Amino acid sequence: MVLIPQAIAYALLMGVPPIYGLYACLVPLVLYAIFGTSRQLSIGPVAVTAILVMSGVSQLAEPFTEKFIELVLFAGFLIGVLQIIMSVLRMGFLVNLISQPVISGFISAAAIIIIVSQLEQGLGIEIPDFKHTHQIVWYTISHFFEVNWITLTICVGSIVFINIFKQWKRSFPGALMVLVITTVVVYLFDLHNHGVAIIKDVPSGLPSFTIPEMSYETMVALMPSVLTVTFIGYVGSIGIAKSMQMKNRDHIIRPNQELFALGIAKVIGSFFQAIPSSGSYSRTAINDEAGGKTAVSSIITAVMVLFSLLFLTSYFYYIPKATLAAIIIVSVFGLVNFSEAKYLFKLRRRDFIVMLITFLGTLIFGVEKGILIGVLLSFVFLQYYSARPHIAELVNIPGTKYYRNINRFPDALQSPEYLIIRFDNQLYFGNSSYFKDTILAYISKRKPTPNFFILDNTNMHDMDSTGLHVLEDIQQYLDTLGIQLLMVGTIGPVRDFLKRSGFTDKLGVDHYYLTISDAVDYAENRTKHAPIHEAAIQFNTKRRSFLD
Repeated sequence: MVLIPQAIAYALLMGVPPIYGLYACLVPLVLYAIFGTSRQLSIGPVAVTAILVMSGVSQLAEPFTEKFIELVLFAGFLIGVLQIIMSVLRMGFLVNLISQPVISGFISAAAIIIIVSQLEQGLGIEIPDFKHTHQIVWYTISHFFEVNWITLTICVGSIVFINIFKQWKRSFPGALMVLVITTVVVYLFDLHNHGVAIIKDVPSGLPSFTIPEMSYETMVALMPSVLTVTFIGYVGSIGIAKSMQMKNRDHIIRPNQELFALGIAKVIGSFFQAIPSSGSYSRTAINDEAGGKTAVSSIITAVMVLFSLLFLTSYFYYIPKATLAAIIIVSVFGLVNFSEAKYLFKLRRRDFIVMLITFLGTLIFGVEKGILIGVLLSFVFLQYYSARPHIAELVNIPGTKYYRNINRFPDALQSPEYLIIRFDNQLYFGNSSYFKDTILAYISKRKPTPNFFILDNTNMHDMDSTGLHVLEDIQQYLDTLGIQLLMVGTIGPVRDFLKRSGFTDKLGVDHYYLTISDAVDYAENRTKHAPIHEAAIQFNTKRRSFLD
């Protein structure tokens, strides 16, 4: 009852006739029910996927044309193939390349783009095909006097009543109820002859088996859209599925299996004229609230859609497009995530900046370029902070054996005998120069020069050859100053690496300690040489993998 109106609306949003939205609610639902691991996830046409496909394919063909439909079906096939390949190669982790601020900023901007795209149907005015959202808004404002007031009334009234029904009872099919009422009103009062746009003929019957027209050139042209929909669709679907898993705790989500299920649903679905589909949060939540406990609920939904295709499509003729616009607007308005923006601004400014720039980039440059901007900006921030990791001088908290950052405990005791530094990252080519410069700066500031340099490695989880060379340079520099290097808390993989390189034997196994307290005891009582703790120098002699 919720899926059918949304499927019709999102098909129009994607630029294809409504029947293709209904086709997407047959084979894909059944296949996902068979292969998927979520018991409540409802897949089908969704707003974000629709606008992504529309944005990409519309650059190659005119919406609602036969060529456009063929490209949409081919895009769905390619998305499915890519998701299956990712599943076979167990590449579900790749979705982690898209950070949450990027997703939030993109989806918020996409929601606004979708809302703006519905102004033509909601106001009843003809808007030229502009490339940018602000152009559509400005044109609408400057031509507001051309509004069809009956259309506007239907749209606004539908929005109001859908929200009233939603507030009253979330599982109540408010969208369907409003759709039926407005369709009857249009039919009884002959409003389609007074400027109210309707969807008109929707063919009945089942989809036929067809193979989408495929070519290498078309595949290359579609690939930016395919990649975007693949990642965004999967991130959204797996997020919804995991939220249902956490809520019900009666099943386990397997990400790579989910990739396969979503992929096979798209591949086989494209042969039965199904447009690309993804998981829907609103429909999944309603499915859960209605008592859906297994994937059988999706199969029942497909059967009901099948019944509608066979016997009810003639009643779709007078459905007003203004009501479908209202359904879309209500569905996507909640995707504009103001609360997430406030939360990130308070929590971490750089994440807020990523979200904001992704949001603005999507609005200004379009959906694909917007998310690309966000991903690239995330990696720039990641590389920047990885190249300048946190390095702290540690001092003893009086009366304890604990050592903490001197900037947080300025009254703690600093010994002239030793300098303790903690490095909070892997030591690799990207930050090795920063590590070396910082260490040398710490040493140069100490007057008199300490006799021991204690390097706390508890947070150094990896090291590459460049990092090793820098560590060797530091050790040689310390030797020239008569400063002993003591290594503390070095974890297993780093110990193995240092042992293989020869650095452990060169420095001396007696310079490795489990805790800072052990190293400090030796530094303060060096005439009594501390015994070597085997755990501090243990290394792995087992066969290594090629990438170790």
